[in-house]
This record gives sequence, structure tokens and C-alpha cells, in this order.
Amino acid sequence: MVKLATARDSRGYGPRQGRNRAEYVSAGLYIFATIVLLGGFMSQLSREAKSGLVLLLIASTIIAFVNIHDLLAHLAGIDFQLPLMELDTQLALVEFAVPILQAAGSALFFIGILFLFLESNSYIKNFFCTSGTQTMNCRKREKLEKHAMNMLVAALVLWVLGSIHNSCQIYQRADGHVQILQQSVYIPFLMGSLLFMVGSILNTRKQSRVSRLGLHLLGFTWIWMGIFGCFLFFIGGLVNVAKVFKMQQVDDGLHLEKLRGGAQEQLFQAREGQLPFILEDQRRKIVEQKEPVPTVPLIAPTPYKDVLVGGSSV
Repeated sequence: MVKLATARDSRGYGPRQGRNRAEYVSAGLYIFATIVLLGGFMSQLSREAKSGLVLLLIASTIIAFVNIHDLLAHLAGIDFQLPLMELDTQLALVEFAVPILQAAGSALFFIGILFLFLESNSYIKNFFCTSGTQTMNCRKREKLEKHAMNMLVAALVLWVLGSIHNSCQIYQRADGHVQILQQSVYIPFLMGSLLFMVGSILNTRKQSRVSRLGLHLLGFTWIWMGIFGCFLFFIGGLVNVAKVFKMQQVDDGLHLEKLRGGAQEQLFQAREGQLPFILEDQRRKIVEQKEPVPTVPLIAPTPYKDVLVGGSSV
């Protein structure tokens, strides 16, 4: 459920107006997803618990889309030059790894909730527990429930891992305002992800001791922890909108982080079609050594006395 929060200037892809519009749309979709996710968890406390699962499916789909946009945006910012990650480790651990972890976690969350939704269907229940083969089919049902709960735990572990990667950013150029906004964004994301993960683990351990079906697999402990986690995600999303606005105001790159390890210079050189200065200097020296230097014949200067004698004889 986490969105990438970075203070890099490598997000400069495409036309400026279209890029700014895409960033605002991405930040707005994230806030909308947190509201939908909150509604899905709150619906589990009402009689419309099944419709709440549909809201959870919609929220996970939007979150996966937002993180895929972040991944493509940062890859476009470096012209899809993946070898640059070897020079800048943070580029691989943050801009590349975070969206992948969050998108993968959202996909697992979607599949786990989908299994619970199918399990809550009366047709599926009748299919698994029919007369004559009730024991075998109920075992299949229990396996499906177990897989669903394990997928939810794995999804939330990926969210926490992505939040940890998101917080591993080193600042060298960013001013204090940008750093405060960064901290205000990914700290709620990290706390919310931890609440979700702890709630899912406690819920899995509790439900493994009893035999429940479908909607009853989501216990009250995880539901309430999920509600508080959604509030933290919503706060982080609001601050993320402010961060996007601030970063667009300083789009000149003076207060944003550059690529490190020579990756920024290599990116600029690739865009301009120029060789590095060291290689260019070496190439010039090699060319100068191969080309013979033309020799100009030296003419002995005429003495000043001879010039005067020659002029007087004329």
C-alpha cells in the first residue's frame, strides 16, 4: 500500500506539463485508494462484509497501478539505462526495488482477498462440501483458506520491506524542507505497513486454531489494525501531495538529489552523445601521436648591418 517517495531529480521525463499532471494524478489516485481500502475494512464490521472485499480488490488494483507508474517514471528518468544501477546503489534499492516490492505485494493481496471472496460464495461452499465427498472437499476448502491467509501475510511483508527500502535514502543536496516532507511521507507508510503485517500474522495464528469459512477469516484484531493503518496511509498520502507540489516548485534540480557514483555524468553524456572528458582527452593524444607534425623550414635572419650596407649600395 506504500507509494514511492523520492527526492531525486531523475524524475525529469517527458514534457514538463504532462509530467506534472501525471504526478498529481498518481498522488490523487493513491489518496483515493486509501479511502477505498478504509471503506473495505470498515465494511467488515457491518453486514455488507462481502462488498467490503470488493472494495479491497479495487484498492489493491489501484495501488499496483500507482507503483507501476512510479517504476516506469523513474526508469524513463534515466532513459531505461539499467546499467546505471551498478554505479548508484540507491537507484537500485529505492527507485527500482520499492515499486516492484509494492506492486508484487499488492498483487498477492489481490489474490488472497480474491480467494476469500470466492470462499464466501455459496456456490463455492456447495462445491467444496457436497454430500458423499464432504471430508475430501472440506480439506480442499481448508487448503484454499490457508493459501489465502498465507498470501495476505506475504503481501504485507513485501509492503513492510518496500517501506524499509523507501526510508533508506541518503541526502546530500536536498534542503531541510524537502527532507522534512520526505520523513513525513514514508514514516506513516512504514508504521501503517507494520500495523497491517502484525495484524495479519496475529489473525493467521488465531484462525489456524478454529475452523471458519470465508468472511469470518478476517478477525476483528486485523480489521481494527487495518483501519488504523489506512488512516496512517491517508496521512502519508496527503503529505505526499504537498511533497509533489514542493518538488515541482524546485524543478530546477538545485535542491534535489543527483545520481551518485558517476551515474549522473554518464546519463548526461549519453543524452548529449559525448564521450567522457578523460576518454576524449586520451583520444586526442592518440590522434596527435599518429599524425605527423609538419615541419616549417627555418630561414636564417639577415643581420641588421648587411641590410644597411645593401641599402646604401643601391
